[in-house]
Amino acid sequence: MVPQPFGALPAAVQGAGSMSRGTRRAGAERGAAAVRLLVTLSLLRGVVEAQVIGVLDDCLCDIESIDNFNTFKIFPKIKKLQERDYFRYYKVNLKRPCPFWAEDGHCSIRDCHVEPCPESKIPVGIKAGSANKYLKAANSTRELEDCEQANKLGAINSTLSNQSKEAFIDWARYDDSQDHFCELDDERSPAAQYVDLLLNPERYTGYKGPSAWRVWNSIYEENCFKPRSVYRPLNPLAPSRGEDDGESFYTWLEGLCLEKRVFYKLISGLHASINLHLCANYLLEETWGKPSWGPNIKEFKRRFDPVETKGEGPRRLKNLYFLYLIELRALSKVAPYFERSIVDLYTGNVEDDADTKSLLLSIFQDTKSFPMHFDEKSMFAGDKKGAKSLKEEFRLHFKNISRIMDCVGCDKCRLWGKLQTQGLGTALKILFSEKEIQKLPENSPSKGFQLTRQEIVALLNAFGRLSTSIRELQNFKVLLQHSR
Repeated sequence: MVPQPFGALPAAVQGAGSMSRGTRRAGAERGAAAVRLLVTLSLLRGVVEAQVIGVLDDCLCDIESIDNFNTFKIFPKIKKLQERDYFRYYKVNLKRPCPFWAEDGHCSIRDCHVEPCPESKIPVGIKAGSANKYLKAANSTRELEDCEQANKLGAINSTLSNQSKEAFIDWARYDDSQDHFCELDDERSPAAQYVDLLLNPERYTGYKGPSAWRVWNSIYEENCFKPRSVYRPLNPLAPSRGEDDGESFYTWLEGLCLEKRVFYKLISGLHASINLHLCANYLLEETWGKPSWGPNIKEFKRRFDPVETKGEGPRRLKNLYFLYLIELRALSKVAPYFERSIVDLYTGNVEDDADTKSLLLSIFQDTKSFPMHFDEKSMFAGDKKGAKSLKEEFRLHFKNISRIMDCVGCDKCRLWGKLQTQGLGTALKILFSEKEIQKLPENSPSKGFQLTRQEIVALLNAFGRLSTSIRELQNFKVLLQHSR
């Protein structure tokens, strides 16, 4: 069949002069229907672009500004930062049992496997921490003992005075659990291992179905301040709700206070970001044992197209932008912590460490230059007693979500789920510690605010994932346009 130009009528309609009036009318109706169908199909390809634009709710920032800022300033730099030794090695315990239900057993899919990093590959300044006490060979060398004392937090220069070293050790012991929004892994546990994030990229592994649904269902149903009588749109575990299409859910959501709306948007944005990574890094084919990974347009439309998701997809993507804005704000707020000369991103390679810190400070300068930051002061701004209670409830709900990540059956999904959850938890910790950050002394540690290396690595990698998500969304828009 020869393709016709857009808007052209079928040949049967063009040659309708010799037909009866009824036949001509029927042919004309079929032709008009064909035109409407072509128009509809054309419009459907642009629905994501059309609906994911404009100003975000609960803030004064527009999506187009975020796209441009991320593409031209943040993404190139954060991508380089994630390749630096300090940020590519993440210590995590993937063997912690699920605290909420009996596990189904770990995923047996090959791509779910996480390859831990051999000890010999870890830079000396990173591994010279508390984990070394479990390694006899490491403890036998004076160099590693010195590093262990000087780098309890993984971010301390080994040239500090003995007094400062002792202060940092005391600082590391300081219990700041009241400020944590996440359940942190014990880095001293023998089950905790270093993972090279570059060699274990986040991508579609095939992990899905009831096990994965139960994790997200537990997060949304039990930890997002939602009554069970209000059903989330497209929840596969919820009973049929007829023609509701989730409108009652959004009516309920709009009735919440700002803090609880923000909480839901953060979780939805994190979920959308993870789904985008899976769509963008999908197993397309495997020939002779060589897998080919890349963007899957069909999977993207299944998760985000407004028609296939009954309008839910664009809302999810807007929440991704909202989450990006929250973590961007946290980076701008924490900049003074890293700008101090006392803080060194220590791996043992002096030249590389200096370059890494310079790149990080450049990213912080960019984050501070963004003109439309989210105003976190609008949160928890009521009467002091009520605000304090709500903040604690907010913190405990998020901490619970970080514990649910230990229930993910796929190791690779668990790794990236834990990292991104911890990164967001660290961002929240920063946003609500502004006074403590402002009081940090230049040349000595402070018990008022601190970040472990684990939190630092999670914070920047989690933001890197969001930056990548927004970049991948732009790629999908281009792919959709080319598929017309």
